[in-house]
Amino acid sequence: MGRQLFKSTVLVSSMTLISRILGFIRDMLIARLFGVDVATDAFFVAFKIPNFFRRLFAEGAFAHAFVPIIADYKEQGVKVVIQAFIDRAAGTLAVCLLVLTVLGVLSTPIIIFLIAPGFALQGVQFELASILLRICLPYLFFIGLVAFAGGLLNAYGKFVVPALTPALLNICMIIAAIWWAPLMSQPVTALAWGVFAAGVVQLLFQVPALLSVGLLPRFKWGGSDPEVKKMLRQVLPAIFSVSVTQINLLLDTLIASFLTVGSVSWLYYSDRLVEFPVGMLGLALGTVILPRLAKSFAEKSSGAFANTLDWGLRLVFLLGMPATIGLVVLAEPMVSTLFQYKEFSLQDVHNSAMSLRAYAAGLLGYIAIRVLVSGFTSRHDLQTPVRYGLWSMGVSLLLNVVLVFPLAHAGLALATSLGAMVNAILLLFKLRQEKIYRPTPGWGWFFARVILASSFMFVALYYWVDVNWWQDWQSTERVIQLLKWILIGLVIYSATLLLSGLRWRHLADDYRI
Repeated sequence: MGRQLFKSTVLVSSMTLISRILGFIRDMLIARLFGVDVATDAFFVAFKIPNFFRRLFAEGAFAHAFVPIIADYKEQGVKVVIQAFIDRAAGTLAVCLLVLTVLGVLSTPIIIFLIAPGFALQGVQFELASILLRICLPYLFFIGLVAFAGGLLNAYGKFVVPALTPALLNICMIIAAIWWAPLMSQPVTALAWGVFAAGVVQLLFQVPALLSVGLLPRFKWGGSDPEVKKMLRQVLPAIFSVSVTQINLLLDTLIASFLTVGSVSWLYYSDRLVEFPVGMLGLALGTVILPRLAKSFAEKSSGAFANTLDWGLRLVFLLGMPATIGLVVLAEPMVSTLFQYKEFSLQDVHNSAMSLRAYAAGLLGYIAIRVLVSGFTSRHDLQTPVRYGLWSMGVSLLLNVVLVFPLAHAGLALATSLGAMVNAILLLFKLRQEKIYRPTPGWGWFFARVILASSFMFVALYYWVDVNWWQDWQSTERVIQLLKWILIGLVIYSATLLLSGLRWRHLADDYRI
């Protein structure tokens, strides 16, 4: 079964890679066509809300409330009962999302003031952000239903469609930036309409897959159904438990709105780079192991449950370490290669790279949280992750106040990273304390090998790469050089692991799960 988990993780990672590449193309276009100014800051603030809910719902958080319930129903083996629950849950969720969306559209100035109060001091920027948010907000309704469909498909082992769906948002925004923006008096408004269109497209994309498994919901009101009530009660805690980092990123935006113009955009672009490994590894692992953990818990198989967690944590460490090193050492070349065109200046590159390094410091924490929270939510324990999430948020808020003065926007990013590490450590300690997770033998040698390989990779990149080479090359040459150094780093890392005795089959075959 370990081999199947590994294949599923690779499959979801591949689909996520497509989405992330399209996301970078999208952001490169935005940087090239719109630059960094008052309008882009306004859009990125407005986009924070729909993008925040996309990350909450469509990137697996919603599934933490939904998949364990489906696993219990599947254990009972009555498909008619499952279909009835799905119909009532879908109808009730749709009504709740519609009410929330309407209230949001009517309250856009208040929302902008809450997430970016500094904009209130700049009337034009505040008004533009409110208009853009009003266009974007209906995306909330569509993405909530998309997440519901994705969770249902994941519960039945259908990972491809939900993993590929986020790419449609990037495609719609790319179309908007290229073809719609030149037609509008305020070009940045086209990006907001692209977000709106993406919601409709993403929802329709789920329909064939749901039909193929015979579980297309027939929307019915189920507000009095006990299981629907249970699901709705669990949605907010489940979302919060895996999305504390996203909430902290919103708080970063709030504080950054008081800083120099461009701060919001610098944080956005650096976060986009960190989200690449988080999505490819953290999202993939969380998506794949949650149904397996829920199934093991329903079957009362504690050994398979612990082995699944152990397998996930080993992958977090094995793949998260080289990703962290690459983001830290190659920060400026990455930002320059992807975003430095026309309006995106050299100073923008340096400022974005500062916050990129700060966000990268917490990469292992961001990824591990996806795995560790699954160890609780799959057992219907949502209180523990919420409690530790609140503690880590408190740490981040305190550090925001302390670090924003000496480090400006980079201090906000570093505070978020440290909060994520605290959250991951608390979750891991609790799982160990309650003997839910028992590390399998060999962790000491595994840890030593990864640290050794990481050290060689860091030394090679840090001392061999000319930190200013990217300033002397044209855009195409920058891409080639960056890919060369990424490849060199990965070869050194992989070769060291192989020479030290680690084999990939150890992760695919050694777990009876």
